[in-house]
Amino acid sequence: MSTPQSGGFQQRLGLFDATMLIVGTMIGSGIFVTSVSIAQDVGSAGWLMAIWALTGFMTVIGALSYAELAGMMPEAGGQYVYLREAYSPLWAFLYGWVCFLVIQTGSIAAVAVVFAKYLGLLVPELGTDPELNAIYTIKNINLSMTLPLMTEPFFTRKDFVITSGQLVAVGIISFLTLLNCRGVEEGKWVQNIFTVAKTAGLLMLIVVGLTVVRSPEAWAMNSADWWGGISETDRFADVSRKVGQIGVLAAIMVGGGAMVGSLFSADAWNNVTFIAGEIRNPRRNLPLSLALGTSSVILLYLLANMAYISSLPLRGSEELYRQVRTLDEKATSLEAANQQEEAEQVRQQRNELLEAASTFDRGIIFAKDQRVGTAVLELWSPRYGAPLMALAIMISTFGCVNGMILMGGRLYYAMARDNLFFKSVGILSVKGVPVVGLILQGVWSVLLVFSGTYDDLLDFVIFAVLVFYVLTVAGLFVLRRTQPNAQRPYRAFGYPILPAVYVLLCAVIMVNLLVVKPMYTWPGLIIVLTGIPVYFLWRLRARATAE
Repeated sequence: MSTPQSGGFQQRLGLFDATMLIVGTMIGSGIFVTSVSIAQDVGSAGWLMAIWALTGFMTVIGALSYAELAGMMPEAGGQYVYLREAYSPLWAFLYGWVCFLVIQTGSIAAVAVVFAKYLGLLVPELGTDPELNAIYTIKNINLSMTLPLMTEPFFTRKDFVITSGQLVAVGIISFLTLLNCRGVEEGKWVQNIFTVAKTAGLLMLIVVGLTVVRSPEAWAMNSADWWGGISETDRFADVSRKVGQIGVLAAIMVGGGAMVGSLFSADAWNNVTFIAGEIRNPRRNLPLSLALGTSSVILLYLLANMAYISSLPLRGSEELYRQVRTLDEKATSLEAANQQEEAEQVRQQRNELLEAASTFDRGIIFAKDQRVGTAVLELWSPRYGAPLMALAIMISTFGCVNGMILMGGRLYYAMARDNLFFKSVGILSVKGVPVVGLILQGVWSVLLVFSGTYDDLLDFVIFAVLVFYVLTVAGLFVLRRTQPNAQRPYRAFGYPILPAVYVLLCAVIMVNLLVVKPMYTWPGLIIVLTGIPVYFLWRLRARATAE
């Protein structure tokens, strides 16, 4: 490893670079697929757009609130530092702990596997399908874990499979980790090039959806009952059983639960705060990049969803929709009666019916493999639509992985400087890079790739992610009181009303998730709580070393 340099981080990132890091890590694969699961939950175009609009509002207000903290404390580690200064090192450590254990590394693993999945559409031998691309398999391991207060297991694994796609994901993580170990300059250029390319790809999708394949028929079907349809969804029925026959309340709760996907798709903008020490004039450029980056991405997301509902009917053709719903209900009844073989036959009939349907008739909620972005391009070119979308998503996910790798290492550096992580992680190379932190992050991400648990883990920590967002924005109020004379080159827009609204909305969504999607709450809280004894062990270790 390179010898440390006393000069510290090298400020090689300008406003454009910081903005590209935000845009590049926010835009992954979510915007191309997430609208399908949201549409399945809410059942109408109006609710779909409302959820994305509310997600956008929360994201931009959250970023503008972070901007004040970023201007106050332009230090490596970003959000970790804000939590430490507003509350205590314990809260900061718990955030760093969850980031290393799940949020940052799990996201890196998940997005790298998505890259491999879409590569498999172009080169089938390199895909992630365990049936087609298995290299090594252990059958019938049958692992299962259940948490207190939960009746269903939160983790199950029947078989252990290594696929060629997983090896591709490992190769991507390893290559980009080593590239970023060479210096922030190398990582910056990769990020800028791929972010410009992915933005161009998303713009192409938007233009095609709003102009070339725009369908008056689809728009008429979607706008005929702008807010209807939600009462017919399975999610609405499930929530109604829990809260009673209060239609408006159930609809709001369904919408709140559906926001999990959109919030994840618009997440990771806070990562830019980790690299504050490498941004030129950070008191100006960091807050400005947060505003420019998040608002740009949210605008693109809203336009992308307008493109979806302008070109495809949300529920597809009414006849196909009714047939599929009838078969789903029949299969569910058979499963309840323990007639599994008959239920499987009905499911097979349903799948064959959808397979034979056209892209337009399938609509958004029945888009093949949930790839609604691909469906729009297939309307334009049935032959080249899918390959073009696969290439666009590969470019998008490659840049996303690079940004998360680059920025994550700086968070662990800040933890190490506080004696709350391995000491070597707090040492910079001659090029101003926390090499050991990047390597540890890469190794853990690779292990998560092979574990196959990354998607589950990311689902579980959405509650914890919201907790730390709430704590950080609430930290604005704490620091205005405890550090009234601190330098604040930028003050949060709409303070105190808009930051308070952000905290309130996040709190409502968290309470809602406890009812609507309990599987998304308790595991995340337990992961956070496991960090408490680890924190005190690090403190004891640091004290023993000092003595």
